[in-house]
Amino acid sequence: MAPGPFARFAARQPGRNSLLLFLGTFKALAAAHLLIDYGYRTGPAQGASMLPTFSIFGDHFLISHHHRRGRGIRVGDLVEYSIPIFRNSRGIKRVIGMPGDYVLMHTPGAPVAEGAEPYMMQVPEGHCWIVGDNLPSSRDSRTFGPLPLASIHGKVIAKVLPLKEAEWIVNPLDESH
Repeated sequence: MAPGPFARFAARQPGRNSLLLFLGTFKALAAAHLLIDYGYRTGPAQGASMLPTFSIFGDHFLISHHHRRGRGIRVGDLVEYSIPIFRNSRGIKRVIGMPGDYVLMHTPGAPVAEGAEPYMMQVPEGHCWIVGDNLPSSRDSRTFGPLPLASIHGKVIAKVLPLKEAEWIVNPLDESH
């Protein structure tokens, strides 16, 4: 069988195929990097801290990285963040305080040790206050203090798995809700 026109062209262009393959691979990797870092990604729910919003295991969600570093985040939003007390770990919690807001530092109704810090505090500039929906099972700002907005990776915008439970995640404080 006679070689096709592409094979004849490639034979005249030594090294060109390798260059085209390299450039194509580079473009695909660059596009994937941009999509993951600046677009969207999915992730699993783990642990009981966000019950009943997410199950302990099996739920997956969609995260928008347009909200990185706290951009456009409001009280009531669910965010993915770097956990300050566990290296290279991420968590999902609900924002209940933004810079300048006053927040309760302890779990309502829980006993507080004598001489403990005041019950209320003002969230410092450049930080937010996050808590899990399941307060008794959550390590959150009550444990590690205000979270730097720079630690926020994105906003949870949808529950995608299991498919029969897929839904957009809306801020419960939105007036249209």
